[in-house]
Amino acid sequence: MKLHFTKMHGIGNDFIVLDHTKSPFQLTQEKIQSLSHRQLGIGFDQLLVVEGSTLKDVDFKYRIFNQDGSEVEQCGNGARCFYRFVKDKHLTEKELIRVETKSGVITLTEDHEHMIEVNMGAPIFNPKLIPFISDTEKNEYSISIELPDQKEMINVAVLSMGNPHTVITVEDIDKARVKTLGAYLESHPLFPKRVNVGFMKIVTPHHIRLRVFERGVGETLACGTGACAAVVSGIKRHLLTSPVKVDMLGGSLSIDWRGDTNPVMMKGPAVTLFEGDIEIA
Repeated sequence: MKLHFTKMHGIGNDFIVLDHTKSPFQLTQEKIQSLSHRQLGIGFDQLLVVEGSTLKDVDFKYRIFNQDGSEVEQCGNGARCFYRFVKDKHLTEKELIRVETKSGVITLTEDHEHMIEVNMGAPIFNPKLIPFISDTEKNEYSISIELPDQKEMINVAVLSMGNPHTVITVEDIDKARVKTLGAYLESHPLFPKRVNVGFMKIVTPHHIRLRVFERGVGETLACGTGACAAVVSGIKRHLLTSPVKVDMLGGSLSIDWRGDTNPVMMKGPAVTLFEGDIEIA
């Protein structure tokens, strides 16, 4: 079977996008894993699927699969690439589109500088809804770390941007233990559905640097929902003031959150790299 794909990226967070508005999506978890391999497949952080939605006044359905083949709820950088894809492929002529995801409906549009703005919805702090095992809701939680060379309690923020995130504030972003501590926390028993782990360095109240260890992937060059989660956690703890510029390894995003139940607004670029076909068994 020949698979047609489009390779895209949002500030270095890379994807392949598949149009299944007229055909069912049938790739298995094993096949997704194979396609994600950067030497033996196409290579990507996530696979994005464009489908039609059955919901009233919703334009598309958007599905996201990690390198390990697991389907996840949300991806901010992927959402911007989704918007660029459906516009470039003339799947819609609308400027403001509504998209169904596993975590709810989001809205997307584009400004005059071709930056794509995504209404990511309101952040979730209720531990049961994140999900995170805790009897009470707090701005910060203490978690026990038991690595071979690190046994201590660390303070983290925990919230959901449609997918679960924990955020650690660090003094030196370049020396942050993203690989080891990120992998440890990703599968910590306090997170029943695993978690994305952000390492945030505060530069000024309007500017942070961020690295993210994404569940099912590892460290990526950028994470849109991770940027949203980091900024929200900083504003919630009175460390940041909206709007905030978020610098990641692959580029920058602008995040705006006005607190309480207001939606988080994310703005940034989306780039199409190339299209291709691959034969799959």
